[in-house]
Amino acid sequence: MTCALALAMTLGAGVAHGQEARIAAVNSDRILRESAAAKAAQTKLEAEFAKRDKDLQDMAQKLKSMSDALDKNGASMAPADRAEKQRDLSQLDTDFQRKQREFREDLNQRRNEELAAVLDRANKIIKQIAEQQHYDLIVQEAVYVSPRIDITDQVLKALAAAANGASAPTGN
Repeated sequence: MTCALALAMTLGAGVAHGQEARIAAVNSDRILRESAAAKAAQTKLEAEFAKRDKDLQDMAQKLKSMSDALDKNGASMAPADRAEKQRDLSQLDTDFQRKQREFREDLNQRRNEELAAVLDRANKIIKQIAEQQHYDLIVQEAVYVSPRIDITDQVLKALAAAANGASAPTGN
């Protein structure tokens, strides 16, 4: 409610002075999905975590093979051998669960770092656009945004230009 009140006060002040407030909106989710920077971050993460992912897949396959062998041959094994195979299987499963959890935690942490960097670059570009085009307010989260004030495409283009070494944003 506070944001809505502040927005209403800002708009009211602009209208009271005979000025029209310039407002725009940006869809942050689209930036994180569609920008070249976000896609590059995703590719970087995939490369960074590929070996660990492959190791986990191999470990999962080994677990399945051991489990299948125990199911198939367990009844004909000596009780001591069967108990040893079950212990080995249980230990491998425990190791697998731990490594999988650590993998997910590390991946999530790195993903958050990479996406935060993308959003930081996007926010700098949004600020440049606001200053160059004299916007009074640019919101990133809204229940509804008219396509008329949505500048997400402009931000995506400016992000791509900045990544390619071009100059910062210009007007529509």
